[in-house]
Amino acid sequence: MMKLTIFFNGQFWEGVVELYADNELKVGRHIFGVEPQDVEVLAFIVNNVFLSLLTQASASVEVTPIFLKRVNPKRMARQVSQEMANQGVSTFAQEVMRQNLEERKQASKQRSKAMREAEEEEKWQRSRQKAKARHRGKA
Repeated sequence: MMKLTIFFNGQFWEGVVELYADNELKVGRHIFGVEPQDVEVLAFIVNNVFLSLLTQASASVEVTPIFLKRVNPKRMARQVSQEMANQGVSTFAQEVMRQNLEERKQASKQRSKAMREAEEEEKWQRSRQKAKARHRGKA
């Protein structure tokens, strides 16, 4: 089951795609910028842009299975109108987005630490070479 929620976050319009599969929830986020027209949303869905968002999502949250049975069309219409009135994203989706953010932060910290250590090692090697050169009288 997939769900696309489009909302205004105070600065931009963004869409959150939620995919429930195999008792897991994967979430992808797409920023539309200005308020998207129906044509833009349809193009977003038809061109499978949301699938690339979900393949990039590395984290997922376990959810309890939802047993779906056939729903009366009138009831389905009421549920759809309730979902349309409901603003925001599910807490599971927020949890997955928070986990993705934490993973990206950790990866960024590791990269910057490795770069800093490499720079310090290079600086130390240069100072050692200069010291040896001075010792040999070639300063």
